[in-house]
Amino acid sequence: MGRMFERKDTRKFDLKPRYWDPEKEERDEREKRVKAELGIQEDGKDVYIPHLDGKFRSLYQERKANRKGYNGQYAVRMFLILIGVFLIALYLIMRHSESLFHFFGM
Repeated sequence: MGRMFERKDTRKFDLKPRYWDPEKEERDEREKRVKAELGIQEDGKDVYIPHLDGKFRSLYQERKANRKGYNGQYAVRMFLILIGVFLIALYLIMRHSESLFHFFGM
């Protein structure tokens, strides 16, 4: 009965290591960039695409810094408005409690 739920094939960790050479990658990228600037095209080779990983992050930070009114004042203002609405509602309830009870039939 114990063998009914066992798997026949056991799961094995199969990691195929890859070798990454950052210097070679930078060299190839620099070579592609120079060839693109000079207008030299090689048949069968990839077209130069600039390295965009860091650009997205820096653009996001720049746009976040340039947002109008985004410095935490919105949250403070909203909190103060909510407190004001709550205090007005509390005042109206306390001031006109008899008429509210009469309105709801209590």
